[in-house]
Amino acid sequence: MELFDRPDAGEKALIVHLSINESFSEDNLSEFIQLVESANVEPVITIKGSRRTPDSKYYVGKGKLEEVKHQLHETCADVVLFNHSLSPSQQRNLEEELKVRVLDRTNLILDIFAQRAQSFEGKLQVELAQLQHLSTRLIRGWTHLERQKGGIGMRGPGETQLETDRRLIGQRIRQIKSRLAKVNKQRDQGRRSRQKADVPTISLVGYTNAGKSTLFNTITDSSIYAADQLFATLDPTLRKVKLPDYGELVLADTVGFIQDLPHELVVAFRSTLQETIEADLLLHVVDASSPNRQEQIHEVNTVLREIGADEIPQLMVYNKIDRLPAVSSHADKNDNDEVKAIWLSAIENDGVSLLLETLSKRFHEDSTRATVVLKPQQAKLRAQLFEVAQIISEEVNEEGCWVLEVNVPNKHAHLLDDA
Repeated sequence: MELFDRPDAGEKALIVHLSINESFSEDNLSEFIQLVESANVEPVITIKGSRRTPDSKYYVGKGKLEEVKHQLHETCADVVLFNHSLSPSQQRNLEEELKVRVLDRTNLILDIFAQRAQSFEGKLQVELAQLQHLSTRLIRGWTHLERQKGGIGMRGPGETQLETDRRLIGQRIRQIKSRLAKVNKQRDQGRRSRQKADVPTISLVGYTNAGKSTLFNTITDSSIYAADQLFATLDPTLRKVKLPDYGELVLADTVGFIQDLPHELVVAFRSTLQETIEADLLLHVVDASSPNRQEQIHEVNTVLREIGADEIPQLMVYNKIDRLPAVSSHADKNDNDEVKAIWLSAIENDGVSLLLETLSKRFHEDSTRATVVLKPQQAKLRAQLFEVAQIISEEVNEEGCWVLEVNVPNKHAHLLDDA
């Protein structure tokens, strides 16, 4: 079910970017143009301006509206994209006046997500976000839906088209939520089994296009899709990783965040972000070469706070140092000699081993490493260790005893007393 027209390759867009009380910057516009290009749309011209407050009817003033009309005629653009959030009535009034499709920032991000979603779960989440966004537009925006429209077997007496659409959308939202609940249940079972076995989970988080998927591929030797574009990754991917001198953990790659990420998407992707909420550690990947990296770090932390993941320990990972002059891979430590940040290049595989060593040391501190020899009659203890510990190696000696090298979480260290 598609709710928004997807742009075809080669479609041309006119971009409108206003500074409202000087709240918008050139960096914000640059990011929006990246979003437009990520949607397979060609930005042909950008119209800039400034206002103290948006116009209630058109968002832009009458003079700027005439300029948009003129440039539409000159460039033959197919769509007008606003780097702002438009009200339903503003969007409707602009489309009536300009005679082309008008999309705001939220519409554009939703459309990119619709193009990127690959898995069954991802597509359901995008559709849910689209429907939740559309349901807010039915309140005032589309007056043609308010006319009554009768018909045998279609609707009750006196029900308007607006009421019908709202009812049908409500039914579809409930249906999607029910399906997602089943998918979530399966995810929860996987998470519970990992927690039961005390397998740590590390979640990659960060601003979109910070290089999370490239780092994920380098660490796990995988080949998930990674590209120099916004929102290349939507569907969460989990892989087991073996740390040096530690054992296995689970690494999760997640969707990237962005400034003014639509609330509907945060809500719809809550189940995907559950891997982040329940992780033992967050690797906060930052594009070290970005001039706006501090603002991007702030935006990521804002979303983490919104989904309830702001209390989870973070390790900063400054990626893309290959784009910085005279910066080599290294670790930043605090006064207690604890590593707080790693500087690396995922694409060059420079500094990734330093990251893995740091993770191994970090998880070592929460566990006890030991070599235990178990007799055949201690099979129950062996089973308990397999359930709660990281088994690094196991072999059988000449006496028929099991020789295990294990990392046991400190909360289960009492099991070693029985070995």
